[in-house]
Amino acid sequence: MDSQENVLVNGTAASPSEEQGKQEEVKVEETQQENAVETSEVVETAEAPVAPAAPEVLEAPEAPEAQEEAPEERKVYQTKQEVLERVKEIAHGEEAPQKDEVEYLKTAFYKLHIAEREAQQKAYLDAGGDPETYQVTPDEDEEAFKAEMGIIKERRQQLFREQEQEKEDNLKKKLDIIEKIKSMVTSPEEASKTYQEFKALQQEWREIKNVPAERANELWRNYQLYVEQFYDLLKLNSEARELDFKKNLEAKNRLCEAAEKLADEADVISAFHQLQKLHQEYREIGPVSKELREEVWQRFKAASTVINKRHQQHFENLRAREEENLAKKTALCEKVEAVCAEENKGSADWERHTKEIIDLQAEWKTIGFAPQKMNVKIFERFRAACDDFFARKAEHFRTLKDTYKENADKKRTLIEKAKALQDSTEWRSTSDKLIALQKEWKTIGMVPKKLGDQLWEEFLGACNKFFEARNAQGAGQRNEERENLEKKRSVIEQLKQVAEEAGDDIQARVQKLVEEYNGIGHVPFKEKDKLYEEYHAVLDKLYKELNVSVARRRLNKFKDNLKQVAERGEAALDTERARLMRQYEAIKQEVQTYENNLGFLSASSKKGNSLIEEMNRKIQKLKDDLQLTKDKIKAIDAQNQEKEQAE
Repeated sequence: MDSQENVLVNGTAASPSEEQGKQEEVKVEETQQENAVETSEVVETAEAPVAPAAPEVLEAPEAPEAQEEAPEERKVYQTKQEVLERVKEIAHGEEAPQKDEVEYLKTAFYKLHIAEREAQQKAYLDAGGDPETYQVTPDEDEEAFKAEMGIIKERRQQLFREQEQEKEDNLKKKLDIIEKIKSMVTSPEEASKTYQEFKALQQEWREIKNVPAERANELWRNYQLYVEQFYDLLKLNSEARELDFKKNLEAKNRLCEAAEKLADEADVISAFHQLQKLHQEYREIGPVSKELREEVWQRFKAASTVINKRHQQHFENLRAREEENLAKKTALCEKVEAVCAEENKGSADWERHTKEIIDLQAEWKTIGFAPQKMNVKIFERFRAACDDFFARKAEHFRTLKDTYKENADKKRTLIEKAKALQDSTEWRSTSDKLIALQKEWKTIGMVPKKLGDQLWEEFLGACNKFFEARNAQGAGQRNEERENLEKKRSVIEQLKQVAEEAGDDIQARVQKLVEEYNGIGHVPFKEKDKLYEEYHAVLDKLYKELNVSVARRRLNKFKDNLKQVAERGEAALDTERARLMRQYEAIKQEVQTYENNLGFLSASSKKGNSLIEEMNRKIQKLKDDLQLTKDKIKAIDAQNQEKEQAE
């Protein structure tokens, strides 16, 4: 039984329905008592001797546990051992076990016990324990507590049996007293002689306590009947009668004052039970003078009404609070059910929702009882939602544990592969393999952090061992690459200077520098692309300028040679023109071929981009040659036209 269930079952306060039942029973008997007073007045005559009045108020029949004293302020127990010591005192001491204290001790013990058990479970789970394998260890304190509570239960049962037997014995005694008074009533001539015996019987009646509840009212009516009949037979003088009335008046006024003071009692339940004791005393006191009888009764009744109304209002307020508590608990049920309905995409969501539910459980514990008929039902609804959530959470983490194990096995496999490669000297291929392993590592899911850190350190150590050896081996190569970088930058600077100069040998100088550049080895990989772009930018500029100037010179030279060809005759010019036409068509066809091939190339890679640039340069050179051939053909046509004009 957990602490919440314990509170639900073991509340120490009487339920509103029980207290209301008592109160209604008292009110019914008050009405019966008023009728009894009227009957008494009818029976009693002016000449009748002093007789005790009929009880104006009849208290409710006593039940075995219904009229225990209201619980006092309880001691707050800090440990189970303190509770256990008190339980042992009750079990083996002389005092009678009180139900409310026993139930309070049970609630206190299991509240501490559940808190201790939950703390142990939390510590186990925080340490990484498996919730499926967790087992509750036996608690010696709990076993001892149960044993002592068993003794207390037996004592309470024995005490109850003794009380019931005592009530039966008291019933017999009171029946005997009634029979004795009845016999006195049947002998009128002996009434005066037996007065002292009658008073002794009355005193004995008052000293006898509880009788079975179902016989109490009938017993009292019979007793009262024969007492009144006896007093009717007595022939006491008026002085004795007045003295008896006076004593009874003083006693009843004292009870009225006590009842009126109960209005200031802070504990409503205690005041109600004290009032019942005053009723018991009031009914045992004899009558007062007839003219004061109603006045005294109304005073006592008015004081009783105040206490009864306070008692009733107390339980009406209690019921209102219980309804309010029911509304609060219903709202908490809706909240926890809403949290349970939310989707949990990962462990973070599970932990966040767990905290929300634990907060709701803590809030639940701060709310008091709901109405008795709904108290257990609303708790079962709340607990069902919580149990469903934590069951699904346990299943999630159980599945997650299997996933973690699978991921850990995959990572261990990669570690073994990395260790197999860590001593390799095949720098290029092994680097590619280790990089591929690292990429695959990133695709594997999570494992528990502590284990994950350990596996990663092991995997990284194998990779680092290879790369450190490779880097040590390639240190000299990197120095050479840096030297090559400086050499190529020097060639680029020389090409830039050539681009600013002029001269007939510019083409030869450019070709020499290009050959020198191509003869230099590799440069650092990070500088490769930048250097390539800078080199080809200068080279493209030079080639463009060279193509234009070379084409111009070749055309001028062709024109100079054309006059000599013309002197050989018209056929020579036609032959040259036909050759140039064939050359023109061949170059044009070659340009088309390159342009078609260019359409199939992709620039998605650096290598592809370099090839495209090279083909573009070739196409441009072919186009320049095409234009030169076209210009030569035009020169021949101009020469033929000039010759025709001259002729």
